[in-house]
Amino acid sequence: MSDPYFFGYGSLVNTRSHTYPDPHPATLNGWRRAWVATERAGSVLLTGVPSPGHKIDGLIAAVPGADWVALDTRETGYARVPVDGHVDHAHPGAPDIAVYAVPPETMHPRSTQVILLSYLDVVVQGFHDVFGSAGVARFFDTTDGWDTPVLDDRHAPQYPRHQKLPPAQTATVDDHLGRVGAQVVT
Repeated sequence: MSDPYFFGYGSLVNTRSHTYPDPHPATLNGWRRAWVATERAGSVLLTGVPSPGHKIDGLIAAVPGADWVALDTRETGYARVPVDGHVDHAHPGAPDIAVYAVPPETMHPRSTQVILLSYLDVVVQGFHDVFGSAGVARFFDTTDGWDTPVLDDRHAPQYPRHQKLPPAQTATVDDHLGRVGAQVVT
C-alpha cells in the first residue's frame, strides 16, 4: 500500500513549515480559497471551499504510513476530505489525496476576527518558492475574503510556524494586499 498524500493550499505549500516528504506542485479543481471565521477566537482560517469551475494551486506531499495524527492535530478546526480525481499533479503514481477544509456548519460571519500577517507571510513565501511571482498573484486572485482586516503582527508573530521573509518577499505581500484592497491594522 502506498502512502496517502495531502493537498495543501495555504501554509502547507511552504515546506519550511513542515517536514512531509515528496512534495509536488498540484492543482485542485472545483475549489477556491476563502478566509472564514469559526468558533476559534482571534483570527480567521484559510480554507478550501468547493466551487465548480474554479481551481487553486497548491502542493501535495506524502503522509508516511498513513499516520495522519500529527497533521490532523496541526489542522485542528478542519475536516480531512478526500479529493481523489480532482487534483492535477506530476506525481508518477496515483496516490489517495485529501484536503483539509473548514466544515460549513462551523463557519461564522467574519466580524471582529483578523487575518494574521505572520500567517499570510508563510503562505505567500511558499507560493513564491513553488510557483514564482505569477503563483503569488494567482493565490491572491483565487482567495475570497480580503475584506477581512489583516493584523500586522510581524514585530511579534502570533502564528506558531512564522518565517522571517526577505525584504523583497515582504514587499510582495504588502503590494498584493494593496492590490486586493485589504486593510492592514496594527
